[in-house]
Amino acid sequence: MRWRDRSAAPAHRDHSPSRHIHHKDTLMQHFDHDHHYPSASTPARSPFRLPGLALALPAVSAALVGALTLAFSLGDHSSAPVAGSAAFAPAQVNSATIALGRIATAATERDAAPVKKDQFVYVQRLARENKGTYGDRVMLGALHKEEIWTAQKPGPTTLTGWIRSSGKDAIMPGQLVPCTSSNPVRPGLWYATYAWMASLPTDRAAMRELLYDQTEVEEGESKDEAVFRTIGDLLSSVTMPTATTSALYEAAAVIPGITRIPDVVDAAGRHGMGITRRDDDSATRSVLIFDKHTLAYIGSQAYFVRGGAASRDAENDVLFGIDAVMERGIVEQPGETLAHTAG
Repeated sequence: MRWRDRSAAPAHRDHSPSRHIHHKDTLMQHFDHDHHYPSASTPARSPFRLPGLALALPAVSAALVGALTLAFSLGDHSSAPVAGSAAFAPAQVNSATIALGRIATAATERDAAPVKKDQFVYVQRLARENKGTYGDRVMLGALHKEEIWTAQKPGPTTLTGWIRSSGKDAIMPGQLVPCTSSNPVRPGLWYATYAWMASLPTDRAAMRELLYDQTEVEEGESKDEAVFRTIGDLLSSVTMPTATTSALYEAAAVIPGITRIPDVVDAAGRHGMGITRRDDDSATRSVLIFDKHTLAYIGSQAYFVRGGAASRDAENDVLFGIDAVMERGIVEQPGETLAHTAG
């Protein structure tokens, strides 16, 4: 049986692994405010990243390659900001809150099939990630495809899923790589199964409290940014009940400092509406991207912040990752896609 969610892709035209994916960023991040350009060692995690989108070193040890493979890849060969990064003013916070309210309402109108404990959530996305030399300026690599299979086991497990990348600049291209933990893990923010997501509160206040309580803060990011990034990680990589999705959006709407970007582009070149936030306590910012018509989540961007939040000058921020969710659904085994069964 295969279930396909096409809400991620506009008509015109995410994971236990994703929970681990942030380690790719963490391993290589140290923001250096003394350098003119942010370096490949700057601290950041996915929006974002995806946004659980991610940074990658061109040469690493075998052990590190394994860790990097499990990291959230956000996906220009340059460090210049891309379309949709126009400067934003504090007054846009209200428009962002209103937009997230509309997005939360739209989420309740979509179908989400439940996932059985012996099935896998499959997510396919396009990504570009940093390929700059460690300690040097950010250089985004070529667009490549990433496929993720998230296990749904309810009990403690050391195997939380599988990941496969393909295309130029992909890490270990074509290989189906297991996502493992040295110690058994239970479902949670780092191993977000459908059943666990279904158990979460759907009240906005309760959801917000849970996120702030369980989200870990990395060096170079504030608690608010960490929670905003965690919401993006979940949206990009898992399947959950519509009421849970709506509650996540409602929780995001009350995070301080959120702003709306009228037009932003994902890794597939699709134009959408962006929601982001910027503060003095974070060296990075995430951008969550939504289809302007369906209001479905379609991708993310991640930036290194330059000049401080007080400048409100997003034009100076440096893009280090961008991605686009192309397919999401339920399959029976790792390697199986929504179009056919592989291997």
